[in-house]
Order: sequence, then C-alpha cells, then structure tokens
Amino acid sequence: MLSRGATRLPSLCSLGKCFLSTATAAPPVDLEYDVYCYNTHSLEADPKAEKGPLIICHGLFGSKRNWQSLGKVLAKELKRSVIPLDLRNFGESPQSEQMDYATMASDVIHFCDKHSLKNISLLGHSMGGKVAMTVALKPDLPKGLLSNLIVADISPIRANLSSEFPRYVDGMIKIERNGSIKSKKEAFDKLYEYEKNSLIRHFLLTNLDPTHEGEPIKFRVPLQTVKTALPDIGWFPYEPGEASWGGPTLFVKGSKSNYIKLKHLDVMKSFFPIMEMETLEAGHWIHYERSKEFVAVIKQFLGEH
Repeated sequence: MLSRGATRLPSLCSLGKCFLSTATAAPPVDLEYDVYCYNTHSLEADPKAEKGPLIICHGLFGSKRNWQSLGKVLAKELKRSVIPLDLRNFGESPQSEQMDYATMASDVIHFCDKHSLKNISLLGHSMGGKVAMTVALKPDLPKGLLSNLIVADISPIRANLSSEFPRYVDGMIKIERNGSIKSKKEAFDKLYEYEKNSLIRHFLLTNLDPTHEGEPIKFRVPLQTVKTALPDIGWFPYEPGEASWGGPTLFVKGSKSNYIKLKHLDVMKSFFPIMEMETLEAGHWIHYERSKEFVAVIKQFLGEH
C-alpha cells in the first residue's frame, strides 16, 4: 500500500570475513516501497527524468513510512525519483528468519533488477547504511547499477550493538506477550521502563500492527527473529582489504553520535577510497534532527557527482 503522494514503479519516471551467522544466503524477497517523483508542478511521475533514483534504506525498527515527508522534499530538491524501501522483516515487506547484511543487500539488488533500475544513488541510515555499503561492496554488484553512495551515521565497523537495542527488543517482546495491553497509550507508558525518551518510544511504536487495534498489542515486526539477528546487525560482512567500491561516497556524521569515530576513517577509506564526510550538529537520528541541513548536504553531494 502506498503512502499519499507516492507512485508505483510501473509509472515511475523513465530510468534508464563473514557474518556471525553461518547460514547460506537466503533467496531474495520482494521489498515493499514508495515512490516520490518530481516534476515542475507536483510529485508525480515525470517521463522525461534522466537522473537515476535515490533509493533509501531505513535503520533498525524503521520503515519507508518514516521517510514520507523527507522523501517528498528530497524528490523536489534533487529533481529525481526517491524510493524508500521496507527492508525484510520491517514495514510491509515479507518476513524471513534470515536477516544478515549479505541477504538484505541481495534484496535491494533484486529490487533494482526486478524494476530495471540503473544509475541509482543509494542512501542508508544506521542499519540501512550497512545494507547500502554491503550493496556497494558485493562482488556481484551489477555494472552500472550504483552511481553514488550516501551513508548516514554508521561506519563499516564490526562491533556489538549498543545496549539499548537489545533492551528495546526485550521490552517490545514483553509488551506483546503481556496480553492485557490493548492500546498504543498503554504500550507507550509501559515502554518507559525500557526507554525514557518519548520520541524513541513513539518511533518504536510505529511498528505496531494496525490490524490488531482494540485487541492485545501485537507488533508487525518478528521480534524474536530480530533479537536473534542482533549480533549480525552489529557486525559487517567484510574486513578492510577484502573489498572496495571506487564510486563517490558521502558519510554524514552526527556530532553528538558515536557511531562514526575519527579512528574509523582509515577503515572507511579502505572500503571507499573516493569518500568524503560531512558533520552535522545532531545525534544518531541525523535526518530527523537536522532535516534541512541533511537535505542540503545530499543535494550538494549529488550535484557535484
């Protein structure tokens, strides 16, 4: 189902070492998506568009829904199609027990192949940033598919996830299993035990299953699958020297966030030798906290390349 203002791809502007998991790669799934297209009058499909689309990969517990407003702004400012995706197990996309970066990257490549997309720019935030980087570094990346890479506040580092994410999953699982919590307000109040920040609690509750309204709370995200996958989500499929991508790459760092550290720069450059980095006065949710500046940085980067 599309968000208001979105268009299905058939009407889209003419577009021309290993994980902790030892499982073999799962077959790709068909990802759900929205499309925001630009023309001089509206965000409708523009058959004369020549620029490749900007595809967006959300972070952990995010979805394409989180990029509705910014997707429209980006389409207007960049004068190109903007396509936020729901990654597997999130939003309206299919669910699967396998959830590692190689598999999620294959989903994105499959999406592009299915819809005959080329010359794309790929933007990913947090977990989605690692998905985007994995797409760029995959040895089977189709020639001519990727032209620009934008990574929002994450680095290609192998590390454990910070402790709040396991805490969030545990809290959501307990709320779902409670059986007596039937409203978003009750779930919001209960989540206070696991996260004091009200904005983050509201964000986590965007994952509620709307079909269970008035019934015991249920999340549309397979929480146990996500909990099992957390070690892989903190990891990265490549070590420095194993792979590189020579296209234009932009890292956007939040100055108040520790997800990109200066000591990571050599590793980042080993994977992406033609990289640059911009820092915005923000935390990890950089595109939300500094949306205007975030759009301006992307617009300048894509304009230069």
